[in-house]
Amino acid sequence: MRDSLLSIFRRLLLVLGSLALLLALAFVAANAWMVMSTRQRIAPSLAECRPHQVGIVFGTSHWTRSGARNPHFEGRMIAAARLMNDGVLRHLLVSGDNSTRYYNEPVTMWRDLKERGVREVDMTLDYAGFSTFDTLARARDVFEVKRALLITQDWHLPRALFIGDALGLEVAGCPAPERENTWWLILREWVARVATLGDLYLWDREPRFLGPLEPLSIVPPEASPDARDLHDIIEDALEVGISDEEVPALLSEPADTSGVDSRRTSPASSYADAHVDPVDQAEESAPAGR
Repeated sequence: MRDSLLSIFRRLLLVLGSLALLLALAFVAANAWMVMSTRQRIAPSLAECRPHQVGIVFGTSHWTRSGARNPHFEGRMIAAARLMNDGVLRHLLVSGDNSTRYYNEPVTMWRDLKERGVREVDMTLDYAGFSTFDTLARARDVFEVKRALLITQDWHLPRALFIGDALGLEVAGCPAPERENTWWLILREWVARVATLGDLYLWDREPRFLGPLEPLSIVPPEASPDARDLHDIIEDALEVGISDEEVPALLSEPADTSGVDSRRTSPASSYADAHVDPVDQAEESAPAGR
């Protein structure tokens, strides 16, 4: 009888061990798939991020639990401001959590970016970016974004790009400055990647809140009549099917300025005419109950 019980126990341990091994292999394989399928679209450094019309900044808390300034927040603000001030981007979609009146990531980021020289007219705030998935789903379905540069830390970019791909967005990644990662942060992200696969392919996840359409209003910068705009060149090239490798050759071509009015202005219905202070806007446009 005793030998029979020991045999059953050993078999049970063998089955449980095999299941644990299979789960571990699936866990590693899922992470490897996500990283390998997106790594070619992540710039090696902030300085090497390619020009885009729109950049999406993912929200995070301004402060850590210890009361120190969150280095992830700081890195994303540094990156977003630099890309805007250097002309790499034209517009920022600043997305974060505003689940209560007392916690408002988008407005905190908006204020920080203003202090770094980014114009109000060049930012749109998304108050329902409760997660990476929500931010990208709303970028597509609410703000009608089709192509964007994602701005966040390099450990977060594979998951963000993977979600963007699944949603049909054309996305690239720009790594924000980051201090040395801790083991628990890496482990948490590995778990989040596996959970993302479940959200996308098993549970058919939907964003927590969508709301009405709010297409981005991108105000064109002042143009010089003797120079082609970098963004226009790249956007036109990609639309007609020219590869990324061929784009740099276009930048040296002379511009055809015939008939061009150098006094380019904002649309008649300008952002400034309809602007609402983000603090008030956060309260007025937030979902019911927030």
